Amino acid sequence: MSRRCSITGKAVMAGNNVSHANNKTRRRFLPNLQATSLYSEALRQVIRLRLTTAALRTIEHRGGIDAFLLSERDSRLEPDVRRLKRRVKRAADAVVAA
Repeated sequence: MSRRCSITGKAVMAGNNVSHANNKTRRRFLPNLQATSLYSEALRQVIRLRLTTAALRTIEHRGGIDAFLLSERDSRLEPDVRRLKRRVKRAADAVVAA
């Protein structure tokens, strides 16, 4: 499993530790990934994703995972999240049609 957020695409970055003597050694900056469970009202089930805390705040700000996915452009989402978006959209359309 890669260290990449499914929503924001944030991944590992590289840089230097710089000492007081200006010695430089390589280091990695890891994203703050959290394994989370989000409830989809359209699908009526819990969805498990590995997201950064920034992505969690964005999802909550937009009104939940369903509202976030329906408002986000496909080009900004990872392929597995695009499939989830299609499932949510189909489920939401089925509820409206019924």
